[in-house]
Amino acid sequence: MAGYLVVAEHRQGRLREVTLEMLQAAGRLSRERGGETTALLLGSAVDHMAEELAGYSDRVVYIDDPLLENYTPESYGNAVAETIQQYSPELVMTGYTTQGMDLAPTLAVKLKMPFISDVIGLGYSGDMLQAVRQYYQGKVNARFVFKGNPPYLATIREASFETGSPAKQGRIEKLETTLKESTGLRRFVQFLEAEAGDVDITQSEVLICVGRGLREEKNMPMIEELAAVMNADICGSRAATDAGWLPPDRQVGTSGKAVKPRLYVAIGISGAFQHLAGIKGAKTVVAINK
Repeated sequence: MAGYLVVAEHRQGRLREVTLEMLQAAGRLSRERGGETTALLLGSAVDHMAEELAGYSDRVVYIDDPLLENYTPESYGNAVAETIQQYSPELVMTGYTTQGMDLAPTLAVKLKMPFISDVIGLGYSGDMLQAVRQYYQGKVNARFVFKGNPPYLATIREASFETGSPAKQGRIEKLETTLKESTGLRRFVQFLEAEAGDVDITQSEVLICVGRGLREEKNMPMIEELAAVMNADICGSRAATDAGWLPPDRQVGTSGKAVKPRLYVAIGISGAFQHLAGIKGAKTVVAINK
């Protein structure tokens, strides 16, 4: 097989971090079993992103076409399917994101690919490629073996792998496309940017997170003082943001953001699986009860 193909995801001219995480996972599999890591980039005026991806993969193949400027399931689905058929990878990865969850099932049906979603780990057992998913509210990790013959397809949960550093000098190949004007039922209308907060907790090195156990908003100054001493940013569980102690963009968990700081201090948080899913990438977690 020809290795591992990662479908790069980008937004407003910038690669999304899940793309680099998937390339890190693909690189680990490549070192274990051989084969190349290939990043597939679709879009319009994306040469600069192709150059960036070359630092993380053995090869970058990209299609630059105005019809691919914004994601639509028909145009992206056809372009990715053509590339898979051309390169015959063992495994294709997309992000477990809004775009990836829309694209992957279409590819699985179109190309009859064995498909596992919401994957948090990948590895081999003998000659069998395995994927890890979570069950029972995140308390159990289950290993799955892909049934049938490759290529296989997986959607990867954000913050499940490190992003790594640009240590490669992959070759770049520009592909021609046979795309035509979309006649699908869906079309891109406009991109609406969520209102940006004053802190991007997904990039924070140290986070202090508060939950229902803090009891009252009047206790927040104590947390703010601690954060100042530790040079940390403050975030919260859903209970904290629903109570209005923090703005919604500071929420951590499945209905909030996935974070991966060096240090995560959880204060008065029950540890529900929805919250734990958002801190899987944290290096060190310190939990303080109520």
